[in-house]
Amino acid sequence: MKISLSERIFNVIVYTILILVFLIVFFPLMYVVSSSFASAKELAENRFLIIPKKPTLEVYQYIFSTSTFLRSMVVTIGITVVGTVVNLIMTCLMAYPLSRRNLPGRKWIMLAVTFTLVFNGGMIPSYLVVNGLGLIDSYWALIIPGAISSFNLVLVKNFFQEIPESLIDAAQIDGSSEINTLAKIVLPLSKPALATFTMFYAVGHWNQFMQPLLYINDSKKWPIQILLRQIVLMSQSGVGDDDAMPPGFILPVKSLKMACIVVSTMPIIMAYPFMQKYFDKGVMAGSIKG
Repeated sequence: MKISLSERIFNVIVYTILILVFLIVFFPLMYVVSSSFASAKELAENRFLIIPKKPTLEVYQYIFSTSTFLRSMVVTIGITVVGTVVNLIMTCLMAYPLSRRNLPGRKWIMLAVTFTLVFNGGMIPSYLVVNGLGLIDSYWALIIPGAISSFNLVLVKNFFQEIPESLIDAAQIDGSSEINTLAKIVLPLSKPALATFTMFYAVGHWNQFMQPLLYINDSKKWPIQILLRQIVLMSQSGVGDDDAMPPGFILPVKSLKMACIVVSTMPIIMAYPFMQKYFDKGVMAGSIKG
C-alpha cells in the first residue's frame, strides 16, 4: 500500500511527539532510581545521574534496618486490601440501583453525587466528623470517610447502564432478586470496569498521606508513607540501625529521599502491568454514557 507524502509527514510528527513524551517520563524516573543506588560522593559530583558507576544498596539497607519498617508495610497492605474491598462493595451497591432508570428519585440522588465532585466539606469539618465518631487512631478513619469515590461511582454506574436491560429483566422474570442479579449477571459482565477501579482504589489507599497524618497519632499504626517521611526527616537522628551498616557509613540524604520514593511506589508500579489490559475498556466503556 502506497503511503502519501502527507501521511509520512504526519507519522514522523506523531512518532516524534511520542518519543519526546517517553523521554520526559523515562528520564525523571530513571534519575530517581539511579540516585537511590548512588553514593553521596557520586551524587555530589554529578548533578544529573542516569547510571551510577559504583551502585550501592546501603541506603536501602538503612531503610529496611528500621525496626518498624515491616510493621508499617503490613499496615499499608492491610489498609489497601480491606479499603479496596470496602470501596468496591459500597460503590457497586450504590451504582447498581442508580443504573436502573425506574429508581424513584434517581435524578436527585445523582445531583447530590455530582455536587460532591465540585464541593466538599474540607479538612477541618472532616476531622471533626472523624473525631466525633471516635475513629482517631483507628484504621477505619482511613477507610470509611472515603468508602465511595463520587467520580468512580459515576463511571461504574455508566458501565452498568450499558448492560442490556433484557438480561436483567429476564433474570427477574425467573425470580432472581436484585442482589442475586447484581452478583451473578451484572458483576461478571463488568470485570474490566471492576479491575480498573480496583486499581484506582488500591493506588489511592497505598498513597494515602494526609489522612494518616491527621488521624493516626500512634506511631505503631503508621502506614509506610508516614514512616518513610519520618525516616527522611530524622535521617540524621539514628532512625536506622547503625549496627547493621558498614563502618564509617555516611548517610546520603538525597539518596535516602530517592530510595523512599522507589520503596513507596514500586509495589503499585509492579502491579500495574497485570491490570493494564483492563484499563482502556473499563474506563472508556464507563465514560460513554451520561
